[in-house]
Amino acid sequence: MIEVKAIACELPYRLGLPLSRLFVPDIRHEVLQRGLVAEISGTTIWRWLSEDAIRPWAHRSWIFPRDPDFELKAGRVLDLYAGVCEAEPDDYVLSADEKTSIQCRCRCHPTLPPAQPRAMLVEHEYERGGALAYLAAWDVHRAKIFGRCENTTGIQPFHRLVSQVMREEPYRSAHRVFWVVDNGSSHRGAASVQRMTEHWPQAHLVHVPVHASWVNQIEIYLSIIQRKCLTPNDFPDLAAIEERLFAFERRYEQTAKPFEWKFTRSDLALLMKRLAENEKRQAAA
Repeated sequence: MIEVKAIACELPYRLGLPLSRLFVPDIRHEVLQRGLVAEISGTTIWRWLSEDAIRPWAHRSWIFPRDPDFELKAGRVLDLYAGVCEAEPDDYVLSADEKTSIQCRCRCHPTLPPAQPRAMLVEHEYERGGALAYLAAWDVHRAKIFGRCENTTGIQPFHRLVSQVMREEPYRSAHRVFWVVDNGSSHRGAASVQRMTEHWPQAHLVHVPVHASWVNQIEIYLSIIQRKCLTPNDFPDLAAIEERLFAFERRYEQTAKPFEWKFTRSDLALLMKRLAENEKRQAAA
């Protein structure tokens, strides 16, 4: 049993196998090839692996933080979410990003509603009706959403989103309005900060660390949009996409509450400690 689990916990290329990951038949073949047992069934191997929740056929992507100022940048964003440090009572915190290339897929046959005992039926084939981009800003503490549709993303579309928000109260008269964004090309680097303050002196662009969009709360709303508004993608034209997106905004705001953000400064400190310990282990290996 131990030898079987050891094989399952190995990368295929280290076993000399031309595979990207191992499945139960592959493990069985390797066990028999090595002569560890005379015969063994796939069911037995499956049961042994299940005892320790070993699933070599599954994989999960991850990324190692490479921003040298990761803790500084992430900490600033977390403080703004928590309403401490920089933020004052008359300040506002907005989280913004873009959802690119929302395709209009015109199905060849009408979508059929769910019925007993089947799910909704969506035709596989479709005709392309173009695509648009959806830009959105989320007021972290007021649970307000501001969205607009554009032909594409870029500096000017993002500027129009900022203008749309900053022309409204209470942002127009606010002492400071913090805009939390990722490092996409529409709002990257020091130049984007300068552009923001030139047009709206009270607006402050705050970048999350590189490859850390999960710190940006707007990603939560965009994931909700994808699940509840855009999947399955079944639209007659681009105007229908816009209409549904804006109608969803109004519907969502009726019951919206600020997201219960649980990743705090303490969690960040623990994460940085684990990363530092991992680097030491790798250096010593």
